[in-house]
Amino acid sequence: MLFAHIADCHLGGWRDPVLREMNHKAFVIAMDRCINERTDFVLISGDLFNTAIPSIDSIRLAFEQLRRLKEAGIPLYFIQGSHDCSPSGRSVLDVIESAGLGTNVSRGEATEDGMLKLRPVVDPKTGVRLCGLLGKKGGLDKHYYEALERTSLETLPGPKIFLFHGSITELKPEELEEMDAFGLSLLPKGFDYYAGGHIHIIKQHSAPGHLNVVYPGPLFPNNFSELEKLGSGSFYLVRNWQTEQVRIEQNQVISILVNLDGKSAAQAEASLRDAIPSDAQGSILLLRVEGILSQGSPSDINFRDIISSIKNAAVVLKNTNGLTGKEFEEVEIGKGTLDEIEDRLAAEHAGKSGLFEAPAEIALTKELMRVLSSEKKEGEKVADFEKRIDAEASATIK
Repeated sequence: MLFAHIADCHLGGWRDPVLREMNHKAFVIAMDRCINERTDFVLISGDLFNTAIPSIDSIRLAFEQLRRLKEAGIPLYFIQGSHDCSPSGRSVLDVIESAGLGTNVSRGEATEDGMLKLRPVVDPKTGVRLCGLLGKKGGLDKHYYEALERTSLETLPGPKIFLFHGSITELKPEELEEMDAFGLSLLPKGFDYYAGGHIHIIKQHSAPGHLNVVYPGPLFPNNFSELEKLGSGSFYLVRNWQTEQVRIEQNQVISILVNLDGKSAAQAEASLRDAIPSDAQGSILLLRVEGILSQGSPSDINFRDIISSIKNAAVVLKNTNGLTGKEFEEVEIGKGTLDEIEDRLAAEHAGKSGLFEAPAEIALTKELMRVLSSEKKEGEKVADFEKRIDAEASATIK
């Protein structure tokens, strides 16, 4: 028996058109491999799309590729992820099932005593029984697991696979410490494979009663940090319960970390130019900048010019979350009402820019905050609202 375990495709998740296309291509590459390997079936453990109502391009791509799977005689089994679900519960995945391109294995009904009883789906070729639970944002899916009628699942004859889309406490990495999670014990025991999704990690874990709890990682990294950490997307091929990681490597990822601690804005710009390769042929170039400037602010650095000087990179991304100016190194918020905090912060930093006297800057800050906090009037078009705010802000500054 051979099947593919895919999760967290997030089709349409990138705003950058180059990265969005790479994300789409990763899905095509995965489908190519599944078809070429003649897998018995394919699992997608949630978040096929990045939103419940994805773009036409993402929908078209998914339907084209899933049709290829069907024409090759390879069934698709899936669950909804936290990104696939809308508040109404509707999803484009419902259309995929209606079109006969896949089967949602998260199905069941409530029992008389208020428990949730799942109805397994049987793969006709292998006889594998599949069931699972959908993912919800904010950890709301935990209630499904707490209400799960477990006896029928745990006594279900094998082979059997459980699909889930959630964070398991015992497997959650340190950087996701604040993420909602539930204990491994909430998964029903006795399954041969637990096909996980939701947290973008590559990890396998087995414990008594819970063999082969697997997170395959995202099919394509979904943000700057994931590109840094993972470098590429991946999924698993599982042959007779033995896993093989398949990395989807398209473009080389080059990560550059530049520390600008103690440098002026001018020195920082020179350091950045020295650190960045002039030719980054076909790569995804990641520029992470950190430190506290001795003079000036990050806005004084001409990042646009620096990035435009990089030749032949497929795409360049920068992250300046860790970069700040010395005058903004630390801000003590303190306690009080919102108005009191705003007044205190305005007074604390007034005059430091050198553009205005402190009293004038405090007055200007308060007026700008008033203007920028204005709400759109009833019946006002968005374009008119933005134009009005821009005009009022400009008049305030003048």
